Amino acid sequence: MAGAEVYLKCENLQRTGSFKIRGAYNRMATLPPEEGKRGVLAASAGNHAQGVALAARLLGLHATVFMPANASLAKVAATQGYGATVRLEGEGYDEAFAAAMREQAATGAVFIHPFDDEAVIAGQGTIGCEVLADLPAVDALIVPVGGGGLISGIAVAAKALAPSVKVYGVEAAEADAVRLRLHASKPKSQASSFSTIADGIAVRQPGTIAFDLIKQLVEDVVTVSEEEISQSIIMLLERAKLVVEGAGAVGLAALLSGRLKLAGKKVVVVLSGGNIDINLAARLIEHGLATAGRYLIFETSLTDKPGELMKLLASLLEERVNVLSIEHLRPSSFPEVAVMLTVETRDTAHGDRLLARLRQRGYRVSRVPTGQRTKGIS
Repeated sequence: MAGAEVYLKCENLQRTGSFKIRGAYNRMATLPPEEGKRGVLAASAGNHAQGVALAARLLGLHATVFMPANASLAKVAATQGYGATVRLEGEGYDEAFAAAMREQAATGAVFIHPFDDEAVIAGQGTIGCEVLADLPAVDALIVPVGGGGLISGIAVAAKALAPSVKVYGVEAAEADAVRLRLHASKPKSQASSFSTIADGIAVRQPGTIAFDLIKQLVEDVVTVSEEEISQSIIMLLERAKLVVEGAGAVGLAALLSGRLKLAGKKVVVVLSGGNIDINLAARLIEHGLATAGRYLIFETSLTDKPGELMKLLASLLEERVNVLSIEHLRPSSFPEVAVMLTVETRDTAHGDRLLARLRQRGYRVSRVPTGQRTKGIS
């Protein structure tokens, strides 16, 4: 599909469900004993929290993790399950980070930064070492970019082992702080809108250490759309049988969308994590199927008398369409009633052909975006 020989580095199968334990463990393993006794701190809404919690437990250290009050209950429970003390502070990461800084000042505990720390970056770089050990002839690595710790570590390790290897970064188009800084004539750090399903890489500005390494070692950083990310999540579920979060799917999205053209190359795509919220996954599956043309929602009006719905369903049967749901919405212009149908189609062309057939038979039909499927229900 990409015209390349593609390999997947499955950090979604890592302990805690993401690569984050690598950097957290490496940072803590390098602590002098007297610092370790004071414990470690972290601020995170998700993957870093769990990585710090498990790494601390493995090393016999006490970890306190500050998480936003609105953090996913599943992620809070997982972090506690790995042995950390969780403290909920504020409505977002910034407030949780400020609370962690106050705790550090009061206790002297060591703060484990999620990306802007040399030992953390080195820990993430072990991915590059593993890739080159398994696939010495790799031509390019595609890596998700948030704060920059993952890609900078991988780039340092990979280019030390194979200087000719190319490293490319991928951000969500709605959270593109690194791309803005790389390509702007003046330094910038503010991402476009900061609203993305790839929440694991939605960082307002990259780390200082990490960004310097990116400028030196990374070929380019490109962006992908929300649609392309959701389609890649679906692709990985269906074809690779892998559950991958939005942040972890951006690399494959860049390859399949053509943002990165690497035809004929040996390419490794890093799937950085798999901690996707189940409710979000359900919505993404629905949206992804709709975008791929395999899931069609449309409205039409029927005369409000017996047998009219059966006539409509007969037309769907002729097109071999599977009906998933039918909803009566509201009275239309008397004596008609509006109905909304959700059907399963083979592809976009199949859905277009169905709607054309219905219009030929006199039905007034209109597509309904997946996010508006309950619009107009009385």
